[in-house]
Amino acid sequence: MTLYQDLSERLKEHIELGFYKPGDKLPSVRQLSHEHGVSISTVQEAYRQLEQEILVEARPKSGYFVMPKQRVDNLPNVSRPPQRPLEVSQWEEVFNLLMIGDNKKGVQLQHAMPDMTASTLKPLLKTLADLTRQNPELGLGYGDLRGSEELRTQLCRLGVASGCQLHPDDLVVTSGCQEALSVCLRAVTDPGDIIAIESPSFYGSMQAIKAANLKAMEIPTHADTGISLEALELALDQWPIKAILVTPTCNNPLGYTMSDDKKERLYRLAQSYDIAIIEDDIYGDIAYQFPRPRSIKSFDEDGRVLLCSSFSKTVAPGIRVGWIAPGRYRDKVTHIKYVSSSMCPTLPQLAIAKFIRLGGYDKHIRTMRQRYEKQRDHMLAAIKRYLPNDTRVSFPDGGFILWVELDKGIDSMKLVEQCRKEGVGFAPGPLFSATGKYRHCFRINFSEQGMEQREAAIKTLAQVLLKFQPVN
Repeated sequence: MTLYQDLSERLKEHIELGFYKPGDKLPSVRQLSHEHGVSISTVQEAYRQLEQEILVEARPKSGYFVMPKQRVDNLPNVSRPPQRPLEVSQWEEVFNLLMIGDNKKGVQLQHAMPDMTASTLKPLLKTLADLTRQNPELGLGYGDLRGSEELRTQLCRLGVASGCQLHPDDLVVTSGCQEALSVCLRAVTDPGDIIAIESPSFYGSMQAIKAANLKAMEIPTHADTGISLEALELALDQWPIKAILVTPTCNNPLGYTMSDDKKERLYRLAQSYDIAIIEDDIYGDIAYQFPRPRSIKSFDEDGRVLLCSSFSKTVAPGIRVGWIAPGRYRDKVTHIKYVSSSMCPTLPQLAIAKFIRLGGYDKHIRTMRQRYEKQRDHMLAAIKRYLPNDTRVSFPDGGFILWVELDKGIDSMKLVEQCRKEGVGFAPGPLFSATGKYRHCFRINFSEQGMEQREAAIKTLAQVLLKFQPVN
């Protein structure tokens, strides 16, 4: 570690421990130079490092100050979806987004991809290589339909952090969370049934509803507190809703985490109407708080909650290891999993199991939580600095995505076309609705690329917006 990095880490520790509070003035450059026996340029570089991490700010002729806590007074407005079940559309738009190749010269912020450059992933990569080299035959034959028992045992260990007491026999391993959601939807519904879902909601969930020939009942959702239970109850009274599909922890795309009290109330509501809850917990382990938030599954008394997750957002999507804790629906989920894709590849399961067992996963998660929170603050600061004053943006409690709301006259489908020409990509809002709402919104990822590249992308977006004429 260099001298400036060492000094930067000391100052950061003092800020995090509360020795310097938000708004406090920090020691001058000359004072720190004298106290630590380093050059003025070393102190300046240390402060520059802290500025990049959005921990301090320089004020002309005044010195350096601890950055105030981020304010959340410009959250996106509460959604107002149609008050009736609708068939899901937008597949062509989703397909086009998925087919966009990586533009190495640009900044692609459209996909919810984790940072896969972290050094904490090296033990996993080594394990994969060792398994392939030493026991290649393990990956050639059929494995357990429910997934590797070793992996399911480790998943039970992870489940304790979210308040769940699971047994390996309670779990079914899937090819990522997308398959988990799809299997669960088919397990609890028949074609033509209605699914209650947050609005906006992850486009993968929407397309899983479409593929199962179901209808979506979009429920108003707040960017801080989550799905409106009042609106949900009204919908349950009015429509024969078969199940509720929610992402209550580090939601995609709004970022909120529902309180434990609200999660339990949601469970009791489903219990009173005797319907299932499909809980997407894919971002739960990268919540910024520790210990991580509880899952709705942790309140489950009668097996009506089907918990879905995977390592696609915490480790890497190419691993394709997901799982379901299906409760009372275990036998049906296992059958649907068999007829849809049979067993999952064995080697990735064994590698992930060892990664968890030896502590590599916990170390990786701790590192990424801290990294993503800093990157969130940096991206929020860039949005505040460069985008129009009336821009609204989410304040996620975990994960690595932001939901941005522009003037209602801005069409994000047209905006994204112009931005792609400038080498910047993002996911337009209509993809996150059954009917193409949220045309003035978009979702961006802040996990990939470097801070300077992400800031440059926001600058480019701001320049494109200047040329846009709002639609009256």
